[in-house]
Amino acid sequence: EKISNHVAILAKNKKIREIVNKFQKKIIRNNKKICVEGRDIASKILATKPKYDLAFYFKCNLNVASYRRWLDIKKKTPLKNVKKSLRKRTLMDKNRKYSPLIKVSDATLIRTDKLSKKQVLTKMSEKIEELIK
Repeated sequence: EKISNHVAILAKNKKIREIVNKFQKKIIRNNKKICVEGRDIASKILATKPKYDLAFYFKCNLNVASYRRWLDIKKKTPLKNVKKSLRKRTLMDKNRKYSPLIKVSDATLIRTDKLSKKQVLTKMSEKIEELIK
């Protein structure tokens, strides 16, 4: 949780974003087939050349997301703190001046709070199969 909070603070800094974005684009250009995850990959990093082929936007109810994160961290932090941290990080990301968290218009929305991990992967796989056919 501490790392997540620091990342959100650093992500607001335009200079740091420019450095990280440049590095990310270099890695992407050097790999013909690559899967990239991030809160601004489709809207910023891959919005132009190189452009993404497929984008997913994951949405999860805060209570479900908090509970899952709490389990991931082996219940080392109180659930209410995890929830507060996730809420804060999402609000910061959605409201930051540079590269805010947004859903690009052609992204496939996947409601992860209503699905298991296997179901999420199945939905993603189906979209990928449609693309490569």
